[in-house]
Amino acid sequence: MGNKVFLRNFCSSQGSNAFFEGKAEEDDLLYAYSEIRDRAESDHFVKYLMSTDYIDGRYELTPKAFERIDELLNTNIASKQAFVAMWFDKALIGTAYKNGIEPAIQEAGFEPRIILNVEHNNKIDDEIIAEIRRSKFVIADFTCGFSEDKQPIARGGVYYEAGFAQGLGLPVIWTCRSDIINHVHFDTRQYNHIVWDTPDDLKTKLLNRIRATIT
Repeated sequence: MGNKVFLRNFCSSQGSNAFFEGKAEEDDLLYAYSEIRDRAESDHFVKYLMSTDYIDGRYELTPKAFERIDELLNTNIASKQAFVAMWFDKALIGTAYKNGIEPAIQEAGFEPRIILNVEHNNKIDDEIIAEIRRSKFVIADFTCGFSEDKQPIARGGVYYEAGFAQGLGLPVIWTCRSDIINHVHFDTRQYNHIVWDTPDDLKTKLLNRIRATIT
């Protein structure tokens, strides 16, 4: 029972629906289902948890695990900041961000933070990570441009920032312009993206999503 309680709490705090199933009394290796697809991956996951002292030799939850779960579940509860990850194309910033994302966040009662508007003397990557850690949630827009041979140029930084936020247990709102949505990477396409056509369309849909999912 301790296994199920542990993994449900630990993995839900990481943004996953993973859970262990099986019977500890039969001394079977309990499986974790989410991104884990086979026995080798579940073995590796259990070994990792044991190496970090989150579970003991009996696969029981440790005090350190409870402390980590509490830390993750209470991350930035009082924060009013929303971090925005997107392509820094001038046209996109001047339309989608200024007329769609920014006003939607503000009308929902939060403060938008995009790294372009942050004064700093550090490496840009460090500032991005710091701002995500300070945020209550992240908006990741996957709209991108095309190369000369008409191939989409994926915004790797946006994928990274969305993944980092999920690792912290922060909610991520996924958005993409309608003409680009079919080019979103298959690993993240499964998430419920807000598909938009105009900045006004984006503003309305994003405001509704924030009000419905962010508390």
